[in-house]
Amino acid sequence: VQLQASGGGLVQAGDSLRLSCAASLMPFSHYYMGWFRQRPGKEREFVAGISGSADITYYADDVKGRFTVSRDNAKKTVSVQMNSLKPEDTALYYCAASFTSSTRVTVTTASRFKFWGQGTLVTVSS
Repeated sequence: VQLQASGGGLVQAGDSLRLSCAASLMPFSHYYMGWFRQRPGKEREFVAGISGSADITYYADDVKGRFTVSRDNAKKTVSVQMNSLKPEDTALYYCAASFTSSTRVTVTTASRFKFWGQGTLVTVSS
């Protein structure tokens, strides 16, 4: 298994949750790591991502200011801290990896991510 996501669960609106993803990809720093989600009845969408250098992050507009993505290249993990959760954040969340020639690029298109975790369900009740 190259990507293993964990941390989903059932929370109330306003609560926080932290998702983590463990990778077995090498060299890990050359993979742009992204988080995507698929809400009920909707297409998969980009949520947040972080460059291989770990200093460039990118967020979808509706999670900006509430979600924070981070990575630990030594441990080969990526996480997303989700605060002030809303019922509309309810979705199956996936971590994904895109190999990049540079550690400082941003990737947001799902088709460019070759590796995907199995998904972890986040349910936010109102």
